Amino acid sequence: MSVALSVRALGKRFGELEALRDVSFDAHERELVAIVGPNGAGKTTLLSIIAGTQRPSTGSVNGPSAESGGREVGWAPQQPALYSKLSVAENIGLFARLERVSDPDREVERMLEQTGLSARAGDLLGDLSGGNRQRVNVAVGLLGNPPVLALDEPSSALDPRQRERLWRFIRGLADAGTSVIFSTHNVGEAQRYGDRVIVLDEGRMIFDGTPEALIQRSPGGAGSDFEQALVALLSEGHEL
Repeated sequence: MSVALSVRALGKRFGELEALRDVSFDAHERELVAIVGPNGAGKTTLLSIIAGTQRPSTGSVNGPSAESGGREVGWAPQQPALYSKLSVAENIGLFARLERVSDPDREVERMLEQTGLSARAGDLLGDLSGGNRQRVNVAVGLLGNPPVLALDEPSSALDPRQRERLWRFIRGLADAGTSVIFSTHNVGEAQRYGDRVIVLDEGRMIFDGTPEALIQRSPGGAGSDFEQALVALLSEGHEL
């Protein structure tokens, strides 16, 4: 698989706080990369820098040239800035215009079809289920057909059925060629949906590999479960 995004020696300071320290990794086409770690590990900071909403203090984020004519990285934050009194189509259309998409009306139709929201186009956002609101959030992140999509806690506050539907949709995006980088506190999601797992702790990247590789390196080896392996890794307190 070709590289969709390269993160090199990324660092971020907020005054005396070093939120990220020397983080480097590649994300590939058709790949789901899970970012996990305890609270304050730097997950949201990393994703917001990848999405371009924050600048790094050191290092770089490089993606492919925007040959598609759109953004290089789409961004769906945990707290979306959507409008409950606008319809689904109106929300997508508003953000399409803010992104200066060349043909906003056509882009709205494309995103409604891609996200399976065509039947809900005229519904007010405030009347939707949590799962459908999150699909609108992801649809806004996909405007302009970016090759990379960054998702911060995409399934938080969703019930199990809504979560399953959302992940089926996200998996479909990856299968169609999008590189998806997502953060989650749900270790089961990281294991089930992540092709790779990146573990952050106090701003450092302490693991980058498959969920199976993380389990294998734990003290219990193949007999451990993913959560046990993650806790064991975080307890070591040192970089691999």
